Amino acid sequence: MQIKLFATLRDRAQAGEITVSTADSLTVRELRAAVAEQFPALAALMKQTLVAVNQQFAFNDDLVKAGDEVALFPPVSGGMDTPTILRITADPIDLNDLQRAITTERDGAVVIFTGTVRRYTGSETTDKLAYEAYTEMAVAKLEQIAREMRERFADIHGIALVQRVGEMQVCEPTVAVAVTAGHRGDGAFEAARYGIDRLKQIVPVWKKETRPDGSSWVEGDYTPMPGD
Repeated sequence: MQIKLFATLRDRAQAGEITVSTADSLTVRELRAAVAEQFPALAALMKQTLVAVNQQFAFNDDLVKAGDEVALFPPVSGGMDTPTILRITADPIDLNDLQRAITTERDGAVVIFTGTVRRYTGSETTDKLAYEAYTEMAVAKLEQIAREMRERFADIHGIALVQRVGEMQVCEPTVAVAVTAGHRGDGAFEAARYGIDRLKQIVPVWKKETRPDGSSWVEGDYTPMPGD
């Protein structure tokens, strides 16, 4: 049986797909056991691993048959020690609440980046900004960024990616990226920088800038590539 692997499981197996010797029909529970036996590097992950059969979540007593599309991956939103907050919202960002929500008992470092409405850019003056998002796609892209962050920075724990929409005044926060880790040297700084850079590249959010002489949409200059 061919099984697709994602995120942590792919890294552990050093492959995006594995072949497992099984019966033509078996339960998800039996499939987990077969993977653990034939791929010892994945054994410790089997208990918390999610299983998808034909692109639908499958559970221990569900049957898997030869020819089904099977995938294994970690919890999408993180577990107890890897809380994840992904949000497109019109509400103000409470940084204290955000920090509390993603900080675990293993964390001694929290890095938070926030973007704010800037009044002065060279000789130009901004009165306010209005943000608009293609919300469904934006949330999907935030999920992608969180996965990329965890793949690249293995020692981080909590992640928050929050983008506001609607009208915001000068000095008001517009976006927040927060990352927790055990120590300041465990990649939290780098992961936060990566998170905001990717958010600006691939999350479909636009801003309209209002100045004393009128208003206009501000467009980026990044062209998405395959895989984005």
